[in-house]
Amino acid sequence: MPVITFKGLKKSYGPVEVIHDIDLVMEDNEFTVFVGPSGCGKSTTLRMVAGLESVTAGQILMDGKEISHLEPIDRDIAMVFQDYALYPHMNVEKNMSFGLRLAKYPKAEISKRVNSVADMLGLKPLLHRKPGQLSGGQRQRVAMGRALVRDSSTLLMDEPLSNLDAKLRVQMRAELAIMREKIDKNIIYVTHDQVEAMTLGDRIVVMQDGYIQQHGTPQQLFETPANKFVAGFMGMPPMNFMDAMLVEESGSLMANGEGFSFQLNTLKNKHHLPASGEVILGIRPSALTPALAGDDSIENTLTLPIKICEYAGALSVLISEIKGSRVSIEVDSKNNFKAGDNIKFSVKPSDVYVFDRNTELAIY
Repeated sequence: MPVITFKGLKKSYGPVEVIHDIDLVMEDNEFTVFVGPSGCGKSTTLRMVAGLESVTAGQILMDGKEISHLEPIDRDIAMVFQDYALYPHMNVEKNMSFGLRLAKYPKAEISKRVNSVADMLGLKPLLHRKPGQLSGGQRQRVAMGRALVRDSSTLLMDEPLSNLDAKLRVQMRAELAIMREKIDKNIIYVTHDQVEAMTLGDRIVVMQDGYIQQHGTPQQLFETPANKFVAGFMGMPPMNFMDAMLVEESGSLMANGEGFSFQLNTLKNKHHLPASGEVILGIRPSALTPALAGDDSIENTLTLPIKICEYAGALSVLISEIKGSRVSIEVDSKNNFKAGDNIKFSVKPSDVYVFDRNTELAIY
């Protein structure tokens, strides 16, 4: 499978630049997920790879060969669209084989490919049905099947699960993960759902306003976010943020804020600390744990008034606030907390993230 490279990739509509000087390498046989909020440029980037959008500046390379200005049919790429784009008057078999028939493949080869992919996707019993007789999940599988029968080196997917209901989306996500193990292809996948990104991707590319904020494995992005945006976007419920001032007390680095004073781990690059001492602390909801009554040995504690308790089975999400900012806490539902309680929580120094308040870059 080819290595796909972006070099200084830009896209403008008139005077408005929407993709800003992107550099990225997507390795052989890699599942790359572009994720970010609506309007961040992820689908535009995908469409430039497909040849459906022109490249304003920069290059797209496949194994060193520039494809930026090739026609879509010459790029060895197949694409699955958000809205399925199936032909309503054709049955599943004809929808899947349409591209091969158009390219005048032998009938025996077409039949072999369609049956092989239909078997992999569980579509064999549905080959003679028309799209109107299928569920949303079945239609999505047909759209994937149509792309897979082309046997292109690279498969592009533009938010393929966004039209499905929550339960079916989870089911299709699992099917996608299973399918991924059966095929050797580069897959570039676009979604706004960070759960999809983290569960499917070998590597995640986080975008905002046409810029790549960070890329890496799901674990890298979750554990070592490059900035506040990535930290808040990756993880559900999202990370809590609190304003604080950094001070040194008795050789320890402390973060003091509204109603709390936290001891921090020694930062590796203390010379990068802001001169003003103004920072933003980030704490994941799962890192706040109820403090044991009477245990005064815990250093980092925070007492919060519970506004809302969202029961979700084994876990509950408690909603509180500090200085007008919402704070979420993920706890075991056995704790039986309720709205109106004032609960003391603790957090380990290693679970406190620090960001520069001006640049919003992470300080490690």
